[in-house]
Amino acid sequence: MSKQIYTRTSAGRAFPLGPSHDPDGINFALFCPRGTRVTLVIDPRPDGKSADFLQIGLDPETNRSDDIWHIKLHTTEQALCYGYKVDGNNGTDHGLAFYPGRILIDPYAKRLKDRRWGLSSGYGSIPVCLTEQQDPFDWQGDTPPKTPLAETIIYELHVRSFTRHSTSGVTSPGSFRGVTEKIPYLKQLGVSAVELLPLTEWDERDNRFHNPLTGQRLYNFWGYSPVSFFALKSGYCQQKNSADRDFKTLVRTLHRENIEVIVDMVYNHSGENDYEGNTTSFRGIDNSIYYLTDQTDGSYLNFSGCGNTFNCNNPVCLEIILQSLRFWVTEMHVDGFRFDLAAIFNRDEKGAVLDESPLVEAIAGDPILHDVKLIAEAWDASGLYQVGSFSKNPRWLEWNGRYRDDVRRFMAGHDDTVRTLATRIAGSSDLYQSHNRSPLNSVNFITCHDGFTLYDLVSYENKLNHLNGEQNRDGEAHNLSWNSGCEGAPCSAETTQTRFRRIRTFAALLLLSQGIPMLTAGDEFGRSQQGNNNSWCQDNEISWIDWSLAEKNAGLLRFFRECIALRRKYPLFRRTSFFNGVDANHIHRPDITWQSLEPGSQDWSAESRTLAFTLHRTGAEEWCDSDFFVMINGSREHSAEFTVPQIPHPGGNAVWRMIMDTAAQSPGDIVDFENSTAVEPASSVAVPFMGLIVLQSRQ
Repeated sequence: MSKQIYTRTSAGRAFPLGPSHDPDGINFALFCPRGTRVTLVIDPRPDGKSADFLQIGLDPETNRSDDIWHIKLHTTEQALCYGYKVDGNNGTDHGLAFYPGRILIDPYAKRLKDRRWGLSSGYGSIPVCLTEQQDPFDWQGDTPPKTPLAETIIYELHVRSFTRHSTSGVTSPGSFRGVTEKIPYLKQLGVSAVELLPLTEWDERDNRFHNPLTGQRLYNFWGYSPVSFFALKSGYCQQKNSADRDFKTLVRTLHRENIEVIVDMVYNHSGENDYEGNTTSFRGIDNSIYYLTDQTDGSYLNFSGCGNTFNCNNPVCLEIILQSLRFWVTEMHVDGFRFDLAAIFNRDEKGAVLDESPLVEAIAGDPILHDVKLIAEAWDASGLYQVGSFSKNPRWLEWNGRYRDDVRRFMAGHDDTVRTLATRIAGSSDLYQSHNRSPLNSVNFITCHDGFTLYDLVSYENKLNHLNGEQNRDGEAHNLSWNSGCEGAPCSAETTQTRFRRIRTFAALLLLSQGIPMLTAGDEFGRSQQGNNNSWCQDNEISWIDWSLAEKNAGLLRFFRECIALRRKYPLFRRTSFFNGVDANHIHRPDITWQSLEPGSQDWSAESRTLAFTLHRTGAEEWCDSDFFVMINGSREHSAEFTVPQIPHPGGNAVWRMIMDTAAQSPGDIVDFENSTAVEPASSVAVPFMGLIVLQSRQ
């Protein structure tokens, strides 16, 4: 194809930013206020493999309107690879960093050139932005589930990790299609939403570390290093140019099963890292606008811990974030977002903490985003910790790091943990009982992608990250874990029994607490990362989920399924308001009653390791036919004898029955009410160490 076809140009228009099509050509518009020379670089071949590129210099007299450079390329060809070269006066202002030899990614490009996982990206050296529009996708009447917060159960997963292992049993391992093949499993598990780790393009080869044993180069596996806020990760598909179609098919199929899609978005920094990193886009277009820089020497303010910090509250940056979110909702039909290191959203252009963030308020108030779930990771890498105070707007949910830490402390046998455990079980009113918020502003979790798996949490006290190539310096050292009496593997049968008991207790606490529970993929059948608590660079069996464990530990998987079903069945476990001492109808009966070993007697002392509570059916905000009595023993060694209270509603045939015992072997660990053992009021029940027992009374 001759390049002469593309030499007829006109001035073009300043909006919209990015590429836009009309019948006689493609318009390009780039925000670049401090650039003195902008060149549009085109590879005319759709596959982006030309030996040389067409370079069209933009005239500042005719191709610039204020801060926006623009040009129209008159062509009927829709499939072009393009990028920009930008030059400017680096010495005139601190923080500018133009690299005129780099071919930059358009921040508003919706697609980047397809490439298989692990192949060279070419970012910065070749045009990779695509003007080609995707073929129309038949959504077949797709509608979002719009699951109420009270009915939401989140399952966090990494697309490649989820099905890459040889045991996954899918035909398209490590891909969007692979996840689609596992939807029946997700449906059977009972979760209502999947939370997918980052999906926007990044360069998995940008990791400078190597495996110290093999010398093999490690990959950036997780993807928290975006080079685009729009373009989908093409390495998650197995056929060329199928990423958009495969992802949309995944979303459509999940929606048919009433499972929502939440996407983990990284707006706090980019994959350009520090000044030693690869300049791919923002830095070379206008470093001082897109990033927080020191006003005296131009160095980066690194609140992300990843080399740079995106200037989120600058109007230009705020707008691109909003446009990105709208794109994912309108074009990709996603149902919500989890925002990585979102406390950075509450910093101004100098890094100071804002009372009210323009970005946080703009996201919550945007009409296109009005129905989506918004989840903040309410801290950053520089110590700004805003769990409970991220935003006064009740639309914002938060990853509750306090919940994670307080439950872990109790389950590791620490002192002074009973009072905080009760607060977390009850929905964290100390954090969310203001500004019209509720327990449902709290996303409760024990584990997530970052840190130990649940099995490793009960098996290791020390992280084993040597294979990450940083001499075990990376990863969190303060894990609040206990190894159950033996570090790692191998261990005795007795230790294994203790570990699985603790896993079941952790799961029961999570799923019976007020708030929104989040599980991490594979925890439900005991996956391990061999003690690695920072597997961001492990594209191998450390990170890949071993599905053979679903059979090996089928009893544990069953326990998770039944716990989820119990939560979904009874509204007492998913209140929309905090406990207040009376029932929902205000007839002066308690909604919850706390005790230690004896009814009417509470022990909040630092030495206490026992907690019990009764959930009264009259406290339910919708009709419920059952009361529940829950007993928890956080001792590392000793069983505890609890005295069972009287049945709150003794009329009819009401009786206490033991429906859950995390110390019992499957299937006796959780049973149907009809098949459970009766327990008399005022009788004594022994709860083994690190165990949890649930009694139910039903009319």
